[in-house]
Amino acid sequence: MLHEPSLRTQRLLDLSTDIMSQYFRLHPDNPQPRLIKQAVQIIESGGVVALPTDSSYALACQLDNKNAVDRVRRIRGIDERQLLSLLVRDLSELANFALVDNRQYRLIKSVTPGPYVFVLQATKEVPRRLSHPSRKTIGLRVPDHAITLAILEELGQPLLGSTLILPGETQPLNDPEEIREKLEKQLDLVIDGGACPCEPSTVIDLTGDEPVLVRPGRGSLAPFGLEETA
Repeated sequence: MLHEPSLRTQRLLDLSTDIMSQYFRLHPDNPQPRLIKQAVQIIESGGVVALPTDSSYALACQLDNKNAVDRVRRIRGIDERQLLSLLVRDLSELANFALVDNRQYRLIKSVTPGPYVFVLQATKEVPRRLSHPSRKTIGLRVPDHAITLAILEELGQPLLGSTLILPGETQPLNDPEEIREKLEKQLDLVIDGGACPCEPSTVIDLTGDEPVLVRPGRGSLAPFGLEETA
């Protein structure tokens, strides 16, 4: 018979998450393979990492590790109604997670890799906790950053990610030293790949007949026939 953990046990479990993050400095264009392997080992053991992307820094974890996913949501201060994104190395993995037609595929292919998150209809293979609870949608992103792509290649599967915007803030973090200062007891690893653009990714909903802007960010809106915001 399974038992709920006692209060004392739960408090010990909570204390065990009060960690001091590791800090890796990686070359932004030619990341060191040894450090990439170590970063992947941390992710595979359930770690939550801060890593650079072509927009800003992001939080990332293994997509099938519920505890790690919950930690990402706690750090961000968001609930299950807020979509997290699947970070994939290329579009060959798209069909495993999203239902797309030829028009959607051509549009996504024309701007990836790049600073976009696409909201797409999730396949039945996507765990319920990773898709929007009422719309059954998933966010998908192909980042254009050598470090993140190297991690995805070594890991051999997508990461679950979220722009690193702290609760109460409107701008993402883009300085790894600041991330370590603010979050070193909540993360397992901070990857220093230098400063990133201080903009979130652009989020585009492609589930309807026409693209819909969900969140403006670094990516241009011109490929989607949408007007740029001031």
